Formats: sequence, structure tokens, C-alpha cells
Amino acid sequence: MLRLNVTRVGFLMGVSLLLAAIIYFFAANWNGLGRADKILASAGIVVLFYGVSYAFSKMKIMLGHHSFLSAIFLVGGCISFGAAVALLNQTYNSHADNYELFLVWSIPALLLAWITRYNPFYLLAYALVHLTLWLYFFPSSMYFAHSDERIMLIGGMFALLNLLLFFLTETNRLMSIPLKIVSFIIFHVALLVLSNSFEYEDYGVWMNIPIVAALAIGFYYFTHVRLNKTMLTLNALAASAFAVVKFIELASRHASTLFFVFGLVFVALLLTGNVLFFRYLNKLGTESATEEEAAHEHQGKQKSVIVGKIVSTIVTVIGVLIGSISLTGLVFMASGDIEPQHTLYALSLLFVIPVILLPRVNAVIRYTVLTIGYAAGMISIVWIDMVSLSLLFLILTVAGWFRLKGRAQHFFTYALFNLNIAIILFQLFESVRNAESFILFILGALNAVIYASHFLLRESLMRQYVRENGLFFTLLFLLWLTFLDDFFPYSYEAFNLLNFIFVTILVFVFVRRNQALEAAISLVFWFIFIAFKYYDLLWTLLHKSITLALLGMIAIAVTYVYAYRTGASESDKTIKQYGLMRKRPLLIAIVVVLQLGYVGYHAAASESLLSNGTSIKLEIEPLDPRSLLQGDYVTLNYSISTPPDSIANELESRRSLSKIKVVLRPDQRGVYIFDRLYKNGEALTDKEIVINGKLSGWNSIYYGIETYFVPEGTGTEVERNARFAYIKVSEDGDALLERLSNE
Repeated sequence: MLRLNVTRVGFLMGVSLLLAAIIYFFAANWNGLGRADKILASAGIVVLFYGVSYAFSKMKIMLGHHSFLSAIFLVGGCISFGAAVALLNQTYNSHADNYELFLVWSIPALLLAWITRYNPFYLLAYALVHLTLWLYFFPSSMYFAHSDERIMLIGGMFALLNLLLFFLTETNRLMSIPLKIVSFIIFHVALLVLSNSFEYEDYGVWMNIPIVAALAIGFYYFTHVRLNKTMLTLNALAASAFAVVKFIELASRHASTLFFVFGLVFVALLLTGNVLFFRYLNKLGTESATEEEAAHEHQGKQKSVIVGKIVSTIVTVIGVLIGSISLTGLVFMASGDIEPQHTLYALSLLFVIPVILLPRVNAVIRYTVLTIGYAAGMISIVWIDMVSLSLLFLILTVAGWFRLKGRAQHFFTYALFNLNIAIILFQLFESVRNAESFILFILGALNAVIYASHFLLRESLMRQYVRENGLFFTLLFLLWLTFLDDFFPYSYEAFNLLNFIFVTILVFVFVRRNQALEAAISLVFWFIFIAFKYYDLLWTLLHKSITLALLGMIAIAVTYVYAYRTGASESDKTIKQYGLMRKRPLLIAIVVVLQLGYVGYHAAASESLLSNGTSIKLEIEPLDPRSLLQGDYVTLNYSISTPPDSIANELESRRSLSKIKVVLRPDQRGVYIFDRLYKNGEALTDKEIVINGKLSGWNSIYYGIETYFVPEGTGTEVERNARFAYIKVSEDGDALLERLSNE
């Protein structure tokens, strides 16, 4: 199993590097490729991934590994199709990151999810469908405001969609646990956003009713109908978030000394009631007469323990947040002539010291009061800005780390320890040049030393917590350093290289040692690094692409050799799970053909418009942003985007995104200008032309030709020099941006 995990991680990292290389290459928009070359490249890469997937599915030796490689290359093929569609839009200057891109991409993802029942396809399709809907209602290219009623309908649609997905996964009509968890989270997030009474005054209050109902049903269902510890935890977190958000809303509307006193009293009653309830619950119990009754009683106790932990989690989170807000608000309201930061510091000591010294206090009360004290203390030491007081609080933080029990409690106090050290270092070295980089370097080195120190400790929970916490924060600060400027010569390059090599090695070391949590932490930081370095590194996307492609091929080759020599094998069940190409090869082939057909159709239709469309010249004002998938582009604002005042008054009654047709005519310079709105059936003069548009916010018009993609790093130059755009318009009014010019 250990060797198997090593090979899986190696293959996954290698394919991920190849996909990153493809996206970076396309986004670089290398001007060495013409339109035909880009089209062939986009189709060729899709064929390559699917072809490799098919080839691995037919190999008889190392069947398990080849099945796994076939599965991840199949997913890679679907992702590369999305990159190919993005490249087509880039080639023909379609709008960046528009909903049509994700809509087209989501179709094969949905089909492959239905065919293969593979979790990565479920999650990919889920993300693409949600991006499609979001960009349809909130397009990045246009500004407009939805009414509250429309926002409620849109938000309700997202909530219902996720509720439906959760129902399908919960009833096993869709077999995907990750999809179940994601849909449940987004369902509650959507409801919570809609209940914001500040943003939606007329409807926000009423949305509290479905949230409370959903939470109550969730608690009942996951405890009495189908016990599920994971979902019960998520329901508890949703309840905590709801309680805190509502308390903040009330605090902002009714802030006063009395209100915050009531907040603290509420927390005290909440904690006391929780303790009394569980004492009463623990006293309950009867002697079982039969083994069957004993088994039921044991099962009931197990269920009670799970519910008890979840309820305690809710109480702790709610108590900490409401208590912290109430304590801080009360100090501000009641300080009078006394400086509130000193009052807050004194109160934090009164909260922290007794709880550290009294370990027998009920766990829920202890952790809640201690966390409130730590939160208040951190606020006060930043505010007071005295090293001596910060050091005192650091001692209390370290003491809390040694006195508390539990993984979550140790992680929390360890995070506070790092925050406290950072505050002290900033207070000492604030005037030092590149202080931020220097402080992060010290923190990274300190955590690395702490992590290394676990080898000196005997095997215990304390050693485990030192190892896990030290590793997490070492990787966090090392990643952070890769985004900062040099504080010694070539430090930026050194930290980026060190991060990639060090984290890659750690992933394989932890997998080999079967340290699942540490391996997961390292792998997450590895993917974060690859994702964020898209924008950040000094070298161009083109060079990144070549480097990542080489690294990906090396990773796959080395892992393949390792798998062959070690003889790592997989079970028949695993082989069946990953043998996706063997399940329904004909259906998968049809999906691949449809994808290639779309690439060909898109290219043919665009080339036809460029060849046969009417050429017009428009005046522009460019702006230089960037698209994640498609690279640098220039956003164009046309003179025809703003209609005359007489037309604008007519458009005010129309809803945003309404389709309209505009008649353009040339002026004395040969530049086409806005003339009027087109009326069906009206005759046009020889030089007039009709162009399709959509109504955007502020009575502006969007024509779908507002994006012009440029090679990486040239957007500023284009923005500075371009003054006119040359457009091809078809007989139906569809437009395609051909080129920009300064004349």
C-alpha cells in the first residue's frame, strides 16, 4: 500500500505539472504561432491527452498503475479541452472569462461524470456549472445592478440547485461523497448570504426562517434518521456561522453597554446550560436485560457521544465569537477616561491565567473563556505596542499550549504563538529595511527548528503535535517568502526554488513513511505554490510552461520506473475503479469527438466571419487587465458603447442584459459612430450597418468585442498606442474584433 501511494502521488503531480504547462503556454499568447497553428495545437493537445488515456487503458502489464494513469489523463483531457476553448476565444478575441466558455466546457465534464461516475469529473462539472451560472448573472465585462427581488431569485436558485445535488448524493442516486459535502456547504452559504439584512432590507429578515428550518431539519436528520458525524459537524458549523452573523447584525444596530453586557450574560448562560445538560445526560441509563438491549444501549451511547461533541463544538464556537465581540464592545463603551486598550489587556489576563491554572474546569467552559481571553489579549498588545507586555502574553500563550489537550486546541495556541512572535519582532524591527521579509524569514526558521526538535522527543501526543504544527507553519512561512521582494541578493529566486524542491521531497518522504496528515499538508502547499506562481514569478509564462512540462514528464517517468522496479500493485477493486476507459469506451469516444467537433466548428465559423464580414473602424479607449486561462488582454471601451442622451432615456426602461440592435454609420473620418436603435424591417442606407449588443449598467452597451488578447507583457504598449479597432460584422449583426491600430 505504501509503494502504491508513492506512485499515485508521483503520477498525479506529474500530470498536474503538464496541465499547468499547457495553461501557461496558452496564456502566454506566443506571437510565434498563427491562428491555424493555435487551432491545431488546441485540438492536438486534447487528442494527445485522450489518446494517452486510451493507450494506458490497453496495457496489460502493471494493470493497476496503467488504469490509474488512464483515469487521470482522461480528466486531464477534459481540462485541456477547457484550455483549448479558452485559446480559441483568445485567438478570435472573444470576451475573457465569459459564461459561454464555462458552459461549453461543462458539457463534456457532465457527460464524462455521468459515464464514468468518477469523483474528479463530478467536482469539475460542479465547479464549471456554478461558474457558468455566476458569470451569466454577474458577467465580469459588464456593470449592472440586480434588484433585490432578482438577487433573491438568483440566490434561491443556487441554494435549490445545491439542495437537489445533496438530495441526490444522500439518496445514493449520485455516488460522490465530496459532491455531497460541497453542495451542503454551498447550500448554507447561499442562504446565509441572502439573510443579510444590511444588503437586503426587505427580504433579508424573512430569509432567517428557511435558514433556521434547514438547520433544525439537519440536526434532526443527521442524529435520528441517518447518523452522520461529518454532516452533523458541517451542520454545526453552519449554525455557528448563522448565530455569529446575526449577533453582529444586532450589535451594529443596537450597540450599547447594556447590549454587550447581555452578550456576555448570554454566553455565560449558554455555557452553564450546556454543562448542566450533559451532566444530566450522563446520569441517564438503565441496566439492559438482554444482549440485544445492551447492544442498542451501547449504540445509543455512541450516538450520544458524537452528538455531544458536535453540540460542544457549536457552543464553543458561538461562545468564543459572541463573547469576544461583547467583551471588546463593552470595553470600548465603558472605559471612560481609562484607555480601553489597557482595560482590554487586564481583562484578557483575568480570562487566561485562572483557566490555565485550573485544569479541572469543564472543557467547554475552559476552552471558550481561554479563547476569548487570547483574542482580547492579541488585540490589546497590538494596540498598546509595548514589547514587555507582548512578552508576558507570549509566556501565557506557551503555557496554554502545554496545558491544553486535543489537536485543535494545540493548533490554535500554536498559531497564536506564531502571531505573538510576529508582533514582538515587528515591534523590535519595525524600522529595519524589508522588515516583513526579515520577520517571515525568522518565523520560518524558528518553525523549522521546532519541527526538527520533534526527533529529540519520545513518542507521545506532544511529539505528534510539535511535528504537525511545526510542519504546517514552516511550509506556510516558506510559501509566504516566495511572494516577497529580495532582502538579500537573489533571495526571491532562492526561496521559490527551495519551496518547490523542499515541498516536493516532503510529499514523497511522508507518503513513504505513511504519515497521511503530513503528506496531505505538504501536497496542499505544493498545489498552492503551482497555482499562485502563475502570476508571480519573474520569468514569462512561456518559459514557465517549458520548465513545468519538462518537470512533469520527468516526474511521470521517474515514478513509472519506480513502480516497475518495486512491483507496487493494486487490488482488482482499485483496478476496476480507475479503469474508466474500459467501462463505456464508445460513449467516451463520442464525447471526445463532440469536443473536437466544437473546436473545428468554432474555428470555421470565426474564419468565415473574418473572410465574409463587413469591415468597420471604431474609436476605442483601452485598459490592460489579465485572464487566468487566457493571459493578458486589453479591455476596450468604444465610443459606440455610450448611446446619445436621447437614446439613453429610451433604454432606461429596459432590463440589464436585454438584447438590442444598433445602427452604425461612418462619420467624415470613416469611423463608425452610433446613429440609432434598429427597428425590425427598417431599410438601411448603403454605408449603414447593424450590430448586435446587450444593455449593460449605466445605460452602456456591450457588443462582445470588448476584449483584445495580446502577447504576455505587451498590454501596456497596446493600451498606450491603440486608438482604433477594426471589426468584422456579419449580415446577422454578429461582430468579431480583427485588430487594433493607432490610425
